[in-house]
Amino acid sequence: MYDVVPIASTPDVLRLVAVPVFAWAAVRDVKTRRISSSVWVPLSALAAVLFVWDGWVAYQAGGVVWSHEFLVPSALSLGVVVPLAYLFWWFGGFGGADAKALLVLALLFPTYPAYEIGSWTLPTVTPEIASAFSLAILTNAVLLGVLIPVVLAIRNAIAGRIAPVMFIGWPVEWTTVSSTHGRLLDAPSGRSLSGLDLDALRMYLRWRGLSLEELRTDPETYRDPASLPDEPNPPTDGAVTAEVRSDGGSSPVQDSLERDTDASADIEVEDPWGAAAFLEDIDGTAYGTGPETLRDGLEVLTEREAVWISPGTPFLVPIFAGLVVALVYGDLLFTLLF
Repeated sequence: MYDVVPIASTPDVLRLVAVPVFAWAAVRDVKTRRISSSVWVPLSALAAVLFVWDGWVAYQAGGVVWSHEFLVPSALSLGVVVPLAYLFWWFGGFGGADAKALLVLALLFPTYPAYEIGSWTLPTVTPEIASAFSLAILTNAVLLGVLIPVVLAIRNAIAGRIAPVMFIGWPVEWTTVSSTHGRLLDAPSGRSLSGLDLDALRMYLRWRGLSLEELRTDPETYRDPASLPDEPNPPTDGAVTAEVRSDGGSSPVQDSLERDTDASADIEVEDPWGAAAFLEDIDGTAYGTGPETLRDGLEVLTEREAVWISPGTPFLVPIFAGLVVALVYGDLLFTLLF
């Protein structure tokens, strides 16, 4: 009977702490879309210690161990994965938490670990040339991330929802929108891949001190910027779990109902829903949302019973999956190419 306790170097055993940490981060990112930077601090400290530890052992061994088994993979990890993570974040390819996670992995897994379990050695596939393990994690994550649109399409096809956007989203009832993360795919004129970010929607509603249900009960009144509150509430960052305060001044709704009809038409043309006023008042931007995008989203959400949204699966999910696959199997891309 084989011994199931993995036999590995002490640094490689300690590196396994990344598995539960990344599992927790992936689940939390799906639920809240928020990962505190403090999560990565202790893991970064551990990575730095293990990097120096492995470097010292390799230096003591000298020869090929030092040059090809440590220096080359470390140079690839820090010289390729780190810049790629930064560039993807800079161009909006993924969020700050995803970039920080890859930076941590670049330092934590510069070289291939080895775990002996009975007659098995994990990862089961290792390249014959010097390569960075963090690069294998990244390429695994990208390949696994490509499967997400396929899964979404299959899910929609089984449910009979055939649409051009079936690869990136699914329909939900309007009642769930306020507690859902993602991006609206519906627009007044059809479908849009750059619709309203639902975090921005929550910011707007909290700023006004209203719920989506209240907006739907009387859209004509709330479309008029005269109904905006005298003292708006803090918009928060749009997270579902954010602490919401609603202590702003009352909105002059009754005054808006008694206004002159001709004057109201001019106001509505100028700034329907008070979208521009909201974006000018908040500190920062609402995830790149412009006034027209906000207005279109509000028009859709106050008229339709169900809307299509893109969940925007956080890249931390495929990163975690890529880490597990790399630890157990190895580099998927290397297998596909060679």
